[in-house]
Order: sequence, then structure tokens, then C-alpha cells
Amino acid sequence: MSALASSFRPMASRFLAQKLPLSAVRRATPVSFPRGSVRSFSQSPFWQLKKYTESHEWIELADNGKTAKIGITTYAAHSLGDVVYVELPAEGLEVAAHEPVGAVESVKSASDVLSPVSGTVVRGNSVLDDQAKFINQSPEDEAWIAEIEVNDPAELDALFDEAAYKKHIEAEDH
Repeated sequence: MSALASSFRPMASRFLAQKLPLSAVRRATPVSFPRGSVRSFSQSPFWQLKKYTESHEWIELADNGKTAKIGITTYAAHSLGDVVYVELPAEGLEVAAHEPVGAVESVKSASDVLSPVSGTVVRGNSVLDDQAKFINQSPEDEAWIAEIEVNDPAELDALFDEAAYKKHIEAEDH
């Protein structure tokens, strides 16, 4: 510690420990909101934007509340092993909840990727065309499979949140 800093430290501590007279303290006026005008974040249906399915897909609703990205979970990517091919959906494809929106093939097996909700495919993740193994590196982030326009965001309410999904995979492993 420098000599200058060590000489000011005791003086600063004494200054901060002094009590100011109440007249020097500015009193804040309480703010009142009309009843019912303030919403808690926990009451919003979009407070948890990422949801999970029993079949190990995830969906993350965008801030606009209309589009969402879909992919496979880390658990699914680990279970599949080295991914060698990803079938992406065609733009404009109409899908219902629990219908295939793509497929993932690995050295171990192949699996359909089911849409958690109904909607219209906006685009597939073209990065996966050339680099299917990328899904093993970033399954729940940059390696999403499809982006869809969601027909009814309320359908996400029937899906798992992160804590419930973790319990689901723990029960599945036992």
C-alpha cells in the first residue's frame, strides 16, 4: 500500500463514521402506485423464456414473444454421442406441437427433433449444415436447430422449466 493511501485511510474512516444531523439527510417521499398497476416479474408468463420437453428438446422464446428457437438439450446431445448429420426443416413448414421439425443423426443412433409448440418455421440453423458436430459443443446455445414463429405462446406453459426438467432427467437415469 502506498504511503499516501495509508495516511488517508484513518482519516477517511473517521469521516465516514461520523453521524450527520437529521436536518442534513434528505428525506425521500414515498412513491405510491395505484392499486393493481405494478406487476411482479413472477406473474408474467414470459419470466422464464427457456422451456424443456420430456423428449429432451428445448425452446427459448425471443423477447418479442412471437419467435422461438428450438434445439436439443445438453443431456440429449451427450446421450447421442458424436453428431454426424442434422436434418434442418424447410422454411415455411407448418408444425404442430410434438411433430418432427428436424432430425439428428449420430454414430450411435438417429432421433427426430420434435417441436415443443405449434408454429411456422422461419429458418433452420445453416451452421449445422456444414458443422453437425457443433451441436455437441453448444447444444443449448448457438447450435439451435430451428427458429419458428409460435402460434400460441401459452403452449409453453405446459412445458418444463429448468428445475422440473432436471428432476425429470434424474428420474429417467434411475
